[in-house]
Amino acid sequence: MNIAITGASGFIGSFVAGRLRAAGHSIRPVSTRNPVRSADFAGCEAVIHLAGEPVAQRWTAEARERIRSSRVKGTRAVVEALRTNPPRVLISASAVGYYGSRGDEVLTESSPPATDFLGRVAVDWEREACAAESFGVRVVTPRIGVVLGRGGGALAKMLIPFRLGIGGRIGDGSQWMPWIHLEDLASMISFALEHPVRGAMNATSPNPVTNAEFTRALAHAIHRPAIFPVPRVALKLLFGEMAEIIYASQHVLPEAALRAGFEFRYPEITAALRAATTGSG
Repeated sequence: MNIAITGASGFIGSFVAGRLRAAGHSIRPVSTRNPVRSADFAGCEAVIHLAGEPVAQRWTAEARERIRSSRVKGTRAVVEALRTNPPRVLISASAVGYYGSRGDEVLTESSPPATDFLGRVAVDWEREACAAESFGVRVVTPRIGVVLGRGGGALAKMLIPFRLGIGGRIGDGSQWMPWIHLEDLASMISFALEHPVRGAMNATSPNPVTNAEFTRALAHAIHRPAIFPVPRVALKLLFGEMAEIIYASQHVLPEAALRAGFEFRYPEITAALRAATTGSG
């Protein structure tokens, strides 16, 4: 299959591209730094849209606009470029930020969106992707959780204090963390290419954990203590409003993927962190 990928040089995109190449697919990286054109996608049977401004930064007014514009306007530009020669399928990334912080409430793809900044961005982001349905494209919007893998992503940042022996839970650690191993995320994207799924899919493990459980599992995986809780007020001082996504509680379940028959290689946090810190994942 000829597959175009935006964001192909990023942490997720490079891994996904490598896995798809290994499976025999032809991969065409498409940069979104310059305006995308229909020629960028000509002859492609599938498009995977992963490009977007990093959310993990202090949310100044300028950063908010970059985050929103890269996702909403960026996806609109990709969809318009596909109109001339539509692919069979568009997989356009979304995020669990769609749901906001909801305590212990179980969240599935049918749960309503949040009305905070990231919730509104995610709603508009997905709407732009789904516009491709109007000219016959099957659209899948994986709502991606915290991605655990070697060499980058959220885990790389988490490992620094833990390896120094100063890692710990955030607040009381009772907040839920929706996570997924990088290999499972790549497999879910491949699954969505090959199976007739459509719409939102929670790209998260079927076994979310609390922050306290995650902290214990990570400390155990790298043989370090985790005895220094991080006060929420300290995160607020460091990161401003962006700190809300660090201590958000999201009990997200991948109902759509499980219903479609997707099987996780790393459904449990202990094995996932072991692979992500010492194995090949």
